[in-house]
Amino acid sequence: MMNIPVFKPNLTDNEINAAVEALRLGWLGPGSYVQEFEKKIAEYIGVDEKKVVAVNTGTSAVHLSLVLSGVGEGDEVITPSFNNIADFHAIKMLGAHPIFCDIFEDTLTINPEAIESLITKKTKAIICIDFGTSLCDYDAIKKIADKYNVSIIHDAAHAFGSKYKGQMVGSFSDICTFSFDPVKNITCIDGGAVIVKSLEFAQRLRAMRQLGQQQNQEILYKNERSWTYDVSEIGFRYHLANLHGAIGVQQMKRIEFIKMQRQRVCNFYTKTLKNLDGLALPHVDNEIFPFIYVVRVQNGKRQDFINYMKTHGVDTGIHWQPGHKFSFLKNEGAGPLVITDKISEEIVTLPTYPDLTDEELFKVISVIKSFFTG
Repeated sequence: MMNIPVFKPNLTDNEINAAVEALRLGWLGPGSYVQEFEKKIAEYIGVDEKKVVAVNTGTSAVHLSLVLSGVGEGDEVITPSFNNIADFHAIKMLGAHPIFCDIFEDTLTINPEAIESLITKKTKAIICIDFGTSLCDYDAIKKIADKYNVSIIHDAAHAFGSKYKGQMVGSFSDICTFSFDPVKNITCIDGGAVIVKSLEFAQRLRAMRQLGQQQNQEILYKNERSWTYDVSEIGFRYHLANLHGAIGVQQMKRIEFIKMQRQRVCNFYTKTLKNLDGLALPHVDNEIFPFIYVVRVQNGKRQDFINYMKTHGVDTGIHWQPGHKFSFLKNEGAGPLVITDKISEEIVTLPTYPDLTDEELFKVISVIKSFFTG
C-alpha cells in the first residue's frame, strides 16, 4: 500500500520541457530565465520588476535581508520561536542573537503585544512569519517597529500569492522574502526572492547574491558575461540558476490553478473535520494561498495519531519544532512562550498539495474520523 505523502510538487510537461530547453541553452548561471521569472513575480504582485531579486533559496533571501537591515555582531533580532530553523541560522551567521517571542493561539503567528517587552538597545530587526493558512498582523507589528526604529523582515515563505487586507503580500513591506523550494506554493526546484521598496536595496541585493560583484545585470540577463565590476561590500554565492528560473516561469503561468487546488484541499478539511472532540482546526484566512494545513491533536494523543495515520497509509508532518527547544539555541533570550510550548506538542500537518484527489482526501478524512470516534 502506497502512503499518501504530506507534500508533492505539482509539475507538468511544461516544467520538464522548460528545464530541457534551459539545459540545451547551455547558460546555467543567472540569465534570461531568471529575469523573466522576476518579471512574472513583479507583474503578479504588482511591483516594479527592478525591486524583485531572485535568489537560490528562501534561507538566502532571509540572510540577505538581515544584512540589508544592518544586523551584525551582538545585535538582537526578535522572531517567533515557532519558526523555521533557517531564520535562526541566518541570524546566527551574522553573529547576532534570536530573541524568541510567543505567538497567537489561533493563527500561530507572532503576537505583536509580546514583541514590545523584548525590545532593547540591541534590537536591530523583527522577523514576522506567515504560517500555513494564516497571515501575521503586519500592521500591528509595523507600528511597534516604527516606534522603536527597527527593521521588519516579512518572511512570507508560506504566503506567496496571498493577500493581506486586499493587498498582495510582497507589495507593502519594506523587505519581504519568499521561498520556492520543492514543496512550496510554487517551486523552481529550489529558489527564493526578496522584494524591497528601495531601488538602492535592490541594487545591493543583486550584487550581494553574486559575491558582491556589481555587474551589469542587463548583460547577464542576455546570457552574456560581464568581465569588469567593482566589489564594495560582502557578497555570497546566492544567485538563482537559469534552469531554476525557467521552471519558475512555467509555475507562474499556472499559479492560479495551483492556488485554487490548494484552497480546495484546505477548504475540504475545514468543512469535513469540524466538531471532532480533541481536534483543533486552524484559522483559515480566505485571502491566503495556503502552503500547509496544520491541525492540533489535543489531550496528549499526537504521537498516537501520527502512528495511526501512518499505519493506515497517510503520512503527516510537524511544522515546526520551536527554536528555544534546540540545544544550539537553548541559551538565547526569550519572553514567555506559553502558547508556543503548548501548541508545539499538538501540531500535525496533514497532506496538502494540489494533486490530492477527492478519493485521497476522503481517505484522509476517513482515517482521521476513525481515530477520534473509534
